[in-house]
Amino acid sequence: MSFFNNIFALVKNHALIWAHAAISLVALVRIFYGALRKGQGPLKARLAPELRKNSTAIHIFTVLRAVLPNLVLSKVLVKSYENTGTAFVTRAEDVIEVLDREADFAVVYGSRMRKLTDRENFSNGENFFLGMQNSAEYQHDVSIMRLIMAREDVKTIIEPLARREAERLAAEHPDRIDLPPELTTRVPAAIVRDYFGVAAPEEDKLIAWSTVLFWWLFAELAADPAVEARAKDCAQKLCACVDEAVARRKASGEKKDDLLGRALALQASRPEFTDLAIRNNLVGIIIGAIPTLSKASVCALDVLFSKPEALSGARAAAQAGDDAALGAYIFEALRFNPINPVIYRRANHDVTIAASTLRARRIKKGTMVFAANLSAMFDPLKVDDPRAFRTDRPWGDYILWGYGFHECFGAYINHAVLPVMLRPILARENLRPAGEIDGGDTPPFPQHFTVVSD
Repeated sequence: MSFFNNIFALVKNHALIWAHAAISLVALVRIFYGALRKGQGPLKARLAPELRKNSTAIHIFTVLRAVLPNLVLSKVLVKSYENTGTAFVTRAEDVIEVLDREADFAVVYGSRMRKLTDRENFSNGENFFLGMQNSAEYQHDVSIMRLIMAREDVKTIIEPLARREAERLAAEHPDRIDLPPELTTRVPAAIVRDYFGVAAPEEDKLIAWSTVLFWWLFAELAADPAVEARAKDCAQKLCACVDEAVARRKASGEKKDDLLGRALALQASRPEFTDLAIRNNLVGIIIGAIPTLSKASVCALDVLFSKPEALSGARAAAQAGDDAALGAYIFEALRFNPINPVIYRRANHDVTIAASTLRARRIKKGTMVFAANLSAMFDPLKVDDPRAFRTDRPWGDYILWGYGFHECFGAYINHAVLPVMLRPILARENLRPAGEIDGGDTPPFPQHFTVVSD
């Protein structure tokens, strides 16, 4: 009997996958036909804006999950980190497998992180934990950072700080606000200043440095020399800013309960946690904090504006002061439009994924593997009714800040800050966009997105 049950389940799963693929294929035809009719210029230029949208990627991944769930190419698409080919993994089960197999699929950021921390030559500085594999050094550095960056700080320090700043900044712009420069970069910058303990002479510059460096480290895959030149300048200035903050604090003798103060206090028992190590780790979490929270805010609002019922529900939660309910709307919106639709890793050696299945594929050593977290969050074999906007989903349905061993170090901060930062905006009546999202000179990261209300 179990044999027939297994056969029935297999047929049912394939039917479900192919039904979703058929719907997405029709949607893609409509999207591309519309782009061709409305656009001007070469075909590639007309299609590019649609291909950059996560809403289009959802349909592309849906078709791939049925036709080529694990697509392996000999072509090198990523130029910024060494690799020998490319693979796209789209089924949720296989995405999780890639991200779980730390020994087989490595993070690749170490080479650029070493450049970043070399303030003088931008060449061969020290790595920090964001770019490390699981090792004694990684465990040591992470354990120290967890000592100084306590989870209980979220409720006692970070959340109240973010709420105060968001309410103050929103009150300064009661009817019209350009979110990135006037709210969504300012709140995390305040966290960097008051909780991390690093104050830049000009906050705008700190925001710009961290945004360019996040782009260069994690999202700039074409090895554009112009972007690298900007990253070099920003790295030197951000490292100098943090070095100066460390030196000032030590010279003043001030005892302050922030991350910098805790790190310096820890030096007495952990002499290996040098000033340079403190600087490198603070630089890493600063880069991860500001652009991530700002982009996530804009991505979530962009989805809510496209779904009137969801926007109405989010407004009701915001007006009621229910951060948990509001967070459910924000995180569900980010499922449709995450800040990163794929997470990339490099194969350490020849390895097979999805073994003992019809979709099993051999991945050669050096292949850059794109584990499509956006696709995983829309896989009907893992996520119930994935096309529906629902706020009752289990947290396991979401892969918003990485996964497993290399999940974003500040994921729990993102989870707490986003609802309190966006609450005073989403509580407004008739909230609506006043224009398009503008990436300015950091295209993956919004620099302007103005919203208005009555």
